[in-house]
Amino acid sequence: MAEKQVKEKPLEKMTAKELREMALGIEGILGVHSMNKPELIAAIKEAKGIVDGGGKKADPAAIRAAKKKIKEIRAKREELGEDADKKQLSMMRRRISRLKKKTRALAG
Repeated sequence: MAEKQVKEKPLEKMTAKELREMALGIEGILGVHSMNKPELIAAIKEAKGIVDGGGKKADPAAIRAAKKKIKEIRAKREELGEDADKKQLSMMRRRISRLKKKTRALAG
């Protein structure tokens, strides 16, 4: 009888829950439950010695930092309200726009 080979799903196709379960079984990976999917994939690949085939890598920490800055600027803009200086509101709107473009570039 021929034995069937069980193919493992590619890491990118796995859910974050599946990746966490896999990472828990690998020694050397700490803080599994606080990681998001891209961080889990990177940690598993590093632990298994898998080398990515080039391409741009998204930096999750940089994306989170940019999104945090966007939230801060939006909160400040809401705090100022409609009667604020138009020039200042315009400047905030442009900063938010630039940060959003930056997050898209980092993720892409």
